[in-house]
Amino acid sequence: MISQPLKPYVIGLDLGGTNSVFGIVDSRGDIKATTAIKTQGYLTVEEYVDAAFEALQIIIDQVGGIDKIKAMGIGAPNANYYKGTIEYAPNIVWAHEGIVPLAELFKKRLGVPVAITNDANAAAIGEMTYGVARGMKNFIMLTLGTGVGSGIVINGQLVYGCDGFAGELGHVIMRRENGRSCGCGRTGCLEAYCSATGVARTARELLATTNTPSSLRELEPEKITSLDVSIAAGQGDELAKKVYDFTGEMLGEACADFAAFSSPEAFIFFGGLTKAGDLIMNPIKKSYDEHVLNIFKGKAQFLVSGLDGSSAAVLGASAIGWDIQDDVNA
Repeated sequence: MISQPLKPYVIGLDLGGTNSVFGIVDSRGDIKATTAIKTQGYLTVEEYVDAAFEALQIIIDQVGGIDKIKAMGIGAPNANYYKGTIEYAPNIVWAHEGIVPLAELFKKRLGVPVAITNDANAAAIGEMTYGVARGMKNFIMLTLGTGVGSGIVINGQLVYGCDGFAGELGHVIMRRENGRSCGCGRTGCLEAYCSATGVARTARELLATTNTPSSLRELEPEKITSLDVSIAAGQGDELAKKVYDFTGEMLGEACADFAAFSSPEAFIFFGGLTKAGDLIMNPIKKSYDEHVLNIFKGKAQFLVSGLDGSSAAVLGASAIGWDIQDDVNA
């Protein structure tokens, strides 16, 4: 019996609200070819898949054809790993009003197994496969971007829960009274304070309620972004540093609570806010130590993702492909 040749590559798709970036990745995490299409340029998911397939054909041919591809992994908002679907994604035109069987559609077009999960879970899997979590069995990934996402790994397995949607730590309630409104429709969520938009909102509140000197006062309040805060903090701006102190304190408090249910060996942070370095990480660690139960003190590491920001999402999505199960989306 002639053995089948090994399939050395997987496809990773980072499906964002604006762009969909595809990469063909080998087992070492080297991206061999990439392409992209606009996520929002299509009215139906069928049109989107048609355009994606056409773009993919070019880079698949570059690596020797579809026979070299083992599987495809997709990281996307509101994605359900169990069902292979995107469900009621508010920022995607062709997926915001219902349930879209995206994994099955790509499987039919490409002829390879396809799995999908949400973008934060994909980041966690990518970190475990290629990044600073290699060799770890218990850790929590927190993505600090426009929102706050999370991926929880326990005993070497990503936690999906009964329905595929477990791991929404950005929507734990941090403020029960007078909490900020959150995009999820509730108030007081971690995301409302510790996302990039939350950081900008904290800056505006401090500008309005304090007399602390700040270069941020030269900007129109409603146009202030987290990048403006980061630049100011890096220049020693007192108010901007207070913003990071507040943000880090809340993140540390949240992590102290998270430790109680999974006792992770590490909290790993990814996203734009991590570029602030010690300005955000030191307050997180300090707050964690102040709030965590004594039995968990000194056990968890606090790490920043080791993956390159521009390719991390594609790598995370591709990592799903290596561990794809035969029964996924069956």
